[in-house]
Amino acid sequence: MKISIITITYNSAATLLRALDSVQCQTYTDIEHVLVDGASTDGTREIIEAYARKHQNVRWVSEKDGGIYNAINKGIRMATGDAIGFLHSDDRFYSPDSISHIVETFRQNDAQVVYADLQYCKNGKVIRQWKSNDFHPYSLKFGWMPPHPTVYVRKEVYAQVGEYDEWFRIAADYDMILRIFTAGFKTSYLPEVLVSMETGGASNRNTKARLSKTQEDYIVLKKNHIGAGYLTVACKQLRKIRQFIRK
Repeated sequence: MKISIITITYNSAATLLRALDSVQCQTYTDIEHVLVDGASTDGTREIIEAYARKHQNVRWVSEKDGGIYNAINKGIRMATGDAIGFLHSDDRFYSPDSISHIVETFRQNDAQVVYADLQYCKNGKVIRQWKSNDFHPYSLKFGWMPPHPTVYVRKEVYAQVGEYDEWFRIAADYDMILRIFTAGFKTSYLPEVLVSMETGGASNRNTKARLSKTQEDYIVLKKNHIGAGYLTVACKQLRKIRQFIRK
């Protein structure tokens, strides 16, 4: 089973090498790493070029794009794997066996969608654990969703549900997850941390970004005819509270 891992980059020179090494250190070998760079100007392109010369499983492009989700769609179209997942340019896999465990879960459960858990880190310290739990269709009404960087889907899933909706600036990943998890695909939960993510993503950068995310989440729910609007959005936010680690 060939796995395509897509990494979107833009001026990511400070963190990209760690993400690249995280992929190359996986014990599972049938991996294609697709890098989509938005014409970076900080040396990111040079890092990618050097890495691609060293590793034959790297495919890449560097050109201006229409934003994060435009770049993601470009990566999906470039991908040739049996299943596709994502690793952000400032994140890393939790374990060298992470992709092996994803593949085992696909095979053992004859799944079309596999997802796992995620941890948030700040300055090397784990501050939040996102535990997905098993999927139940009714849980979507109460704000449930798995962490997007842990979701791996067979390529034919995208052929059925379509590409990411580029109208959204922040919430197209939530929209895609709702589209996938309401389409009747066989899903399987891998109960372990798959990805370590650095805090400070596009949806949590500041108060304005969080407000925009809330508004887009509401539109996503209405678009997919799920839940009770802002009540479901509130449930989605409340789920985050128990994820924070208290010492």
